[in-house]
Amino acid sequence: MSDIRVRFAPSPTGYLHIGGLRTALYNYLFAKKNNGKFVLRIEDTDRTRYVEGAIENLINALEWSGIQHDEGVVTKDSKITQIGEYGPYIQSERLQIYKKYIDELIESGHAYYCFCTKERLDEVREYQKAQGKIPRYDGYCRSIDIDEAKKRIANGEEYTVRLKLPHSRDIEFQDLVRGKVTINTSDMDDQVLLKSDGFPTYHFAVVVDDHLMNITHIVRGEEWLPSTPKHVYLYEAFGWDAPQYVHLPTVLNKDKKKLSKRQGDVSVEDFRKRGYLPEALVNYLALVGWSPESNKEIFSMDELIDEFSFERVSKTGGVFDKDKLNWINGQYIRKSDLDRITRLCIPYLLESGYIDESHVKEQYDWIKTMVSTVQESLSYLSEIPEKVKIYFEDEIHPEDQKAEDILKNEGVQSLFDAFKEELDSIESIDHEFAKTIFKKIQKKTGIKGKNLYMPIRVMLTGQVHGPEMVNIILVLGKDKILNRIKYVEENLL
Repeated sequence: MSDIRVRFAPSPTGYLHIGGLRTALYNYLFAKKNNGKFVLRIEDTDRTRYVEGAIENLINALEWSGIQHDEGVVTKDSKITQIGEYGPYIQSERLQIYKKYIDELIESGHAYYCFCTKERLDEVREYQKAQGKIPRYDGYCRSIDIDEAKKRIANGEEYTVRLKLPHSRDIEFQDLVRGKVTINTSDMDDQVLLKSDGFPTYHFAVVVDDHLMNITHIVRGEEWLPSTPKHVYLYEAFGWDAPQYVHLPTVLNKDKKKLSKRQGDVSVEDFRKRGYLPEALVNYLALVGWSPESNKEIFSMDELIDEFSFERVSKTGGVFDKDKLNWINGQYIRKSDLDRITRLCIPYLLESGYIDESHVKEQYDWIKTMVSTVQESLSYLSEIPEKVKIYFEDEIHPEDQKAEDILKNEGVQSLFDAFKEELDSIESIDHEFAKTIFKKIQKKTGIKGKNLYMPIRVMLTGQVHGPEMVNIILVLGKDKILNRIKYVEENLL
């Protein structure tokens, strides 16, 4: 299916929502699986909600996530530009195009000029609410003669343009997720197509743009489902073939309500700042509303492309489970190259004040060794300061009663004495010392096994279990270890 064309068309109103990223991902997976094209279009007709820099943020979020579009809006040399033969891909640059098609609808009788003021519309809505009815436009201007309407416009009267829906007619369409959908026009109103500021509404511009850009599949959130019959009717009014519709289930929180800022992180930028890896976030998001045929949970992008289909997308909302995301992200952190994880952790370590820029330049290998000791335990990278704080303190506090009891084992003081003797014999700790120190202490004291390792681990970290002792010893260094021995001897033995 080489003619498949899909689009992701966000509004530039701020950072990309995690639900928007999933919509983009499903579009991308479907396009790539079918050798199609994925288009990024910006729908900025609501100028009241436009946020400066939002387009750049959208593009950066998609690029960071590894979701590459084939045409549309891109950034080049820090400037917004557009690639592809169907542009412009920014709606505010397509106003003349929309005017042509608005005129066509009016002339064919499928749309009409409306002169109702905001005050009148508010009064109608309030009256309908009081009557227990669903608020909708009452068709007051439907019967105005077109010539009269044009005279009123020429005299400077403010107007909008509305879609003239047929009365009490079923409009049907097939949805790849939901099957056959039928809505009667009695349950809809005459949607505004062109606002008084000359900008088209979403409902009009989206149809014109999708048709002119040869979009074959509309893949979007289920919140657009009630509006789709209006779009279907617009295709009919123009005499165009309608695309295939795919309405995705909403991303929900644990309470089965729509994921919103009140519950915490909801934007891609939020998760990026907390140190989630892009491939892990994409992997997890793919599973929020879609289920693979196997029980497999870890997928590369190529594997997702190979397995994805709309037939396995759920009709019900997908719950965003932060614990599951943390588990998947932890899997990716553990499998990632240590240098990559170290570079990604450095900003958090700098922010915490544990290191400064001189450490990064002069002691990178030491930082890398420190990160290696906690890489296995990280769920997301911003946890790193908390995980490594044990390396920057002189006071060690046993994590639980078991750790305290280990320090009271017979022979613990002799272990520490032997450790101090070995430290006193060297200028600084190197890898050879860290690797052989336990054999030397064992030889001096005759203590071995867990009775050797565990008291020293608790003395160094306060913990019973943890990373390789060789790396812990390398990270702490001679002076820190001596300070810890002293603190434990004076306060805990």
